[in-house]
Amino acid sequence: MSNDKNNPAPASASAPTALISNFLRAIVESNLAAGTYVRDGLPPVITRFPPEPNGYLHIGHAKSICLNFGMARDYGGVCHLRFDDTNPAKEEQEYVDTIIDSVKWLGFSWEQDGRNHLYFASDYFEQLYLMAEYLISAGHAYVDSQNADDMAKNRGNFGTPGTNSPFRNRPAGESLAIFRDMKAGKYKDGEHILRAKMREDAMAAPNMNLRDPAIYRIRHAHHHRTGDAWCIYPMYDYTHPISDALENVTHSLCTLEFQDHRPFYDWLLETLTEGGFFKQPVPRQYEFSRLNLTYLVMSKRKLRQLVDDGIVSGWDDPRMPTLVGLRRRGYTPESIQLFCERIGVSKADGWIDMSTLEAALRDDLDPKAPRATAVLRPLKLIVDNFPQGESVDCTSPVHPHFPERGQRTFPFTRDLWIEQDDFMEVPSKGYFRFFPPIGDAPGSRVRLRHGFVVECTGCDKDADGIVSAVHVNYFEDSKSGTEGSNAYKVKGNIHWVSAATALQAEVRLYDRLFTEAQPDAGGKDFIAALNPNALEVVTAYLEPGMSAALPDQRFQFERHGYFVADRVDSVAGKPVFNRVTTLKDSWVK
Repeated sequence: MSNDKNNPAPASASAPTALISNFLRAIVESNLAAGTYVRDGLPPVITRFPPEPNGYLHIGHAKSICLNFGMARDYGGVCHLRFDDTNPAKEEQEYVDTIIDSVKWLGFSWEQDGRNHLYFASDYFEQLYLMAEYLISAGHAYVDSQNADDMAKNRGNFGTPGTNSPFRNRPAGESLAIFRDMKAGKYKDGEHILRAKMREDAMAAPNMNLRDPAIYRIRHAHHHRTGDAWCIYPMYDYTHPISDALENVTHSLCTLEFQDHRPFYDWLLETLTEGGFFKQPVPRQYEFSRLNLTYLVMSKRKLRQLVDDGIVSGWDDPRMPTLVGLRRRGYTPESIQLFCERIGVSKADGWIDMSTLEAALRDDLDPKAPRATAVLRPLKLIVDNFPQGESVDCTSPVHPHFPERGQRTFPFTRDLWIEQDDFMEVPSKGYFRFFPPIGDAPGSRVRLRHGFVVECTGCDKDADGIVSAVHVNYFEDSKSGTEGSNAYKVKGNIHWVSAATALQAEVRLYDRLFTEAQPDAGGKDFIAALNPNALEVVTAYLEPGMSAALPDQRFQFERHGYFVADRVDSVAGKPVFNRVTTLKDSWVK
């Protein structure tokens, strides 16, 4: 997908009918009441979603997307999409494109009043560089020439104060000259680094992030947008607050791991404001808890390992927590928005059970998904007294709760497919499906859903003693919906499809990727927790109308769950189906 700023995104997702209060809304509403960010020509609330284009977005990012775009939407503001692309060694255009596509798919837009608020930190490289020169000249930054090992050693640790670099008091003019030579490409990677000098006793700060943080490093690498124009690149902690300020962001909403970085964020903007680069009010950073979802890993490194090791088929594998994977699995944007709304926003870390996400999905799909019949593990059912070559049309609602959506039609024929577990040669107690005559007792009577009542007369077995077919007789006056059909009182009611007209299709039964709720907790080997049953591929038989299913079209396969026509492998007339989720939570203990 193009990332052209002139290519507008779709309309932003609509607001929930009632706003759910949280501490961030309280902050925004307080600022609005106080007129904190009243600025000519600018909306009262400007947020941003700032991904680094070094991987695919996952469900954790969806929480931030929904929060940032949702807050701007709900308070008459605008949310920017900004790529923090300052690490050329790990960033690619592929990731830019998929991030743009994923945010649009979720239903959000960064366009407002004819202006497309799509930005790149790399657009600010020149300004970032000039501000760094100012910090050096003003005594707020210096070039450190220690090697990486010495720098790490002198930084100390959480229990030990750091030690000043021997280059900390390097004259500003000397640091500035070296910094300019760094920009000119006169040094190798790692030979020098630019560090901030926030205060004289910074190396003793309990907060490790304040111990003369690095703000520029040398990196001779090709950048996906600026090419080879630069060989020095700003660090994220330096770039992020400046980008926010350049874009007039009001509320910079970050996850809790950035809480210890906030003092540098505030110091940098205050210092640059004193230097005349910005005016008050400058952006403020606020932190919220990240999404921790059970039965998943969301580390980019670990997700990449799953892809690189061939454990999954790619970033869009339907077992992956990536947004492209969830989309291919059959999740809807609305279900993810509903999930994010339900889990809320707080400053307390915790775990959300995967069932919460799946429940939001079911709640979204239930009123939307048309119904269909599918036999996933087929067993032949032969209606011996039904004429060979003839058929009777049966009907069923497209959706049982919305009769205005009409009826679907499928034929009843002599040879049918039923599920293997709908027949037991020796029935267990309370089993009301098919079983053959036992002694003097007749075989079971069962209603074929939306069809006829039939009585089991026996079964065929193959050479290995495996049941290969079930035989029944039907009662001609028992067709569902006809006069007198209610006279047949049976307890079993099972689904079926005609063997003569059924669509044979590949169906992929997806489940959770891991068997443990926290597969990588405490440094565990998450690979050891992989679910061997996370994917089962079956050849199923579906009612004939399913041959018209389009990619991304979702259905409820009655009795089995929600399914989607795979957006990659489906072709016209021959869809491949993915199970999106079961009808009920199958992981309840």
